[in-house]
Amino acid sequence: MTYPYQATNIVNAPIKILLVDDHTLLRSGVKLLLQRNPQFQVVGEASNGLDGVRLTAELRPDVVLMDLNMPGVSGVEALQLILQDLPQMVVLMLTVSENAADLGAALRAGARGYLLKNIEAEQLGQAICRAAAGESVIADAMTAKLVSQFRAGQNAPQADYDKLTPREREAMACLAQGLSNKEIARQLDVAESTVKIHVQNILKKLKLSSRVQIAVYAVERELSK
Repeated sequence: MTYPYQATNIVNAPIKILLVDDHTLLRSGVKLLLQRNPQFQVVGEASNGLDGVRLTAELRPDVVLMDLNMPGVSGVEALQLILQDLPQMVVLMLTVSENAADLGAALRAGARGYLLKNIEAEQLGQAICRAAAGESVIADAMTAKLVSQFRAGQNAPQADYDKLTPREREAMACLAQGLSNKEIARQLDVAESTVKIHVQNILKKLKLSSRVQIAVYAVERELSK
């Protein structure tokens, strides 16, 4: 199997991954798959949400692959606990659920992405690399459901958009193109820290909760050019 993708923000070091899933067989399969590629290093495994929270704090992985439905503490609850102490941690939900409500709950809680367990091996690797590079990743099968949620009334009104500065609008257009913070900084000729401030301002002004929601908002209004 070949892996034609490469993370843009990690040089000469593997992406450290923590697996959190209550199904031992699935964890073993994903671990075996990822370890075939030297670009990935599985640094730990957890069989429940609380252990996932603890190991995230101890191991500080680059990416956490988190199951959604687990007994006791759910994936979304574990995600919220992780982000309370480590707000920059990259957490990808890896689940069988194609329910739009689950997708919305995960994104509102701060998940960097939402992937389905029937994902192809190469696509999983690409998604991990993109997330590690600062992008948000959503399974293709869930994109239409995300847009539908916005059309149902979760999107911000025009008055909120008018609050954005010209630079924030430029950053929004870049987000709609799927660019990472580093790529946006390069395109706008600003520091990456400035891009992060722009993104936080956009989220606050538009009353949104994730980069994915910003991108959908921009695409629906044809603001991505």
